[in-house]
Amino acid sequence: YLAQGGDWGGAITTWLAYDHSKTCNAIHINIFTMRHPKGSQTKEEKDWETKFVKDQIMQDGYRTQQATKPQTLSYGMMDSPVGIAAWIIEKFYFWSDIKNNDIESVYSKDTLLANIMVYIVTKTFNTASWIYYGRREEGGRFLPKDFRRIEVPTAAALFPAEMLAWPPRSYAERMYNIKRWTKMPKGGHFAALEQPDLLVDDIRAFARSLR
Repeated sequence: YLAQGGDWGGAITTWLAYDHSKTCNAIHINIFTMRHPKGSQTKEEKDWETKFVKDQIMQDGYRTQQATKPQTLSYGMMDSPVGIAAWIIEKFYFWSDIKNNDIESVYSKDTLLANIMVYIVTKTFNTASWIYYGRREEGGRFLPKDFRRIEVPTAAALFPAEMLAWPPRSYAERMYNIKRWTKMPKGGHFAALEQPDLLVDDIRAFARSLR
């Protein structure tokens, strides 16, 4: 099988390829979430890492709260539909390829409300937050110190408005067996929702190349 992942799926897909290389034939990722245990090596990679850390300062508020005190946050969110809406729509706004501050040029109100209602109706804001706590407790972004390069064929789709900026290809190639590296013309973090055709076309092209 070929596994594909964005957001949390990017990390899960990476671990599938790392732990199950005999059954996972290839992976396609549209986010770079994991880190090499030896970190950046070249000047270009170190420059990327420095900029990445600075850029993430304004993104870390939600992540820190969910990774350290998820239960406290959840009581407030589950008691306030407006609170959940603000918490979630902020991400859609800042992590998408939006022009002229018009979020509805990318997502309809129905799409945004449906996403919010999934959390409200199923009462799962709490469990969705705890995954951040779990990742923090289990080591965060870094792969094991005895990490071995992932050798299954890997494709990377780089969307320009992704909130987790991609590193130079040299960094990615020390972690993955990169066979396809596609710089997308538009799109952001929620690529499957925002630019589904671009994403699916790239996955299909990669799959065809493996036959």
